Amino acid sequence: MPRSKDPAVRTLLVERAAHMLRTREPITLRSLVAGTCVSTMAVYTHFGGMDGMWKAVRQEGFTRLAARFAAVPTSEDPVLDLTALVSAYVGNALDHPDLYRVMFDANFDLEDLAAADATLEHMVQAADRGRAAGRFRAGTVPLELATQSWAVTHGLVSLVANGPLPHQTLDHTASLLAALFVSTGDDPARCRRSVESGWTVPSPRRAPDPPSREPGA
Repeated sequence: MPRSKDPAVRTLLVERAAHMLRTREPITLRSLVAGTCVSTMAVYTHFGGMDGMWKAVRQEGFTRLAARFAAVPTSEDPVLDLTALVSAYVGNALDHPDLYRVMFDANFDLEDLAAADATLEHMVQAADRGRAAGRFRAGTVPLELATQSWAVTHGLVSLVANGPLPHQTLDHTASLLAALFVSTGDDPARCRRSVESGWTVPSPRRAPDPPSREPGA
């Protein structure tokens, strides 16, 4: 009979694979499950094999980001909301640095490309609301502004979450976002208030722990 799927085992394997990628450990079917009390069959049970597992590892980063974005409340201030989404993006990267590194690795396919692309839609909607409210110029393209906001953030947090720069580097995020929004038409003083209200400085993360090795297959 086919084995039942245990979500804890799936999470264990996904996080362990991401951790091994970040630490550049050789990854094989056997090395992935070594010391975990999980059999190699679990990889087939949950992912259909190693190729499916790689897709799941990359997808998991976007799945967690989508959940993080969905938890951000909507207010009457779209610029605050767009900033809050950026803050959530940074927090997700710092909380899951191993998965964050894999999210943008085009060497691996995604399980659901549309679902991954949909994460950006949260920021697009906030940008569109900002345009409708007159905070951004009428000719502003929401997708372009959302992409620019994402790119500014991605550059900074990548250098902190999996790079050489200290956590304090993230202090520049709010000023860079404000400069971007003002250049898109927002009033400087109003923009500064919105960004300061929406930006929550993420706490410094500790070094990521290796994934737990307790669940059984």
